[in-house]
Amino acid sequence: MKIFLADTEATLRLGIILGESLTPGSVILLEGDLGAGKTTLVQGIGKGLGITEPIVSPTFTLINEYTEGRIPLYHLDLYRLELQEVAALNLESYWEGVEFIPGIVAVEWAKRMPYKPDSYLSVSLIYEQEGTRQAEIIPFNCAIGEVIAAI
Repeated sequence: MKIFLADTEATLRLGIILGESLTPGSVILLEGDLGAGKTTLVQGIGKGLGITEPIVSPTFTLINEYTEGRIPLYHLDLYRLELQEVAALNLESYWEGVEFIPGIVAVEWAKRMPYKPDSYLSVSLIYEQEGTRQAEIIPFNCAIGEVIAAI
């Protein structure tokens, strides 16, 4: 499904809708060029989860954990990592709910992942002219598909 996003606020609103709708264990794999709105979307997800702490890109920290909302949000950024470095992170521990409290896992630059979970939401953001964006959302074995269809 493709969604036109008129501005940054629309990207934030889409994130809020997702944050209000997603359930523990949901994984969002984010793609898009620098400045396409990946972090803005995650900020909206945080708002939808009731997180008041500022959500910032984890480009240098790799993983930011926000636990104060309705459910935890785990925000990962793989931009600076090589494939073998990503594999060593054991990302599945975030969505399997064994080592961490189940929450929402949002992964920026997900194409660097050597493996994907069984179920996820793929969001590709494309920056267009004059600040507009387009989001392509594909639910892969994901229960959130009905919510996306309603947007």
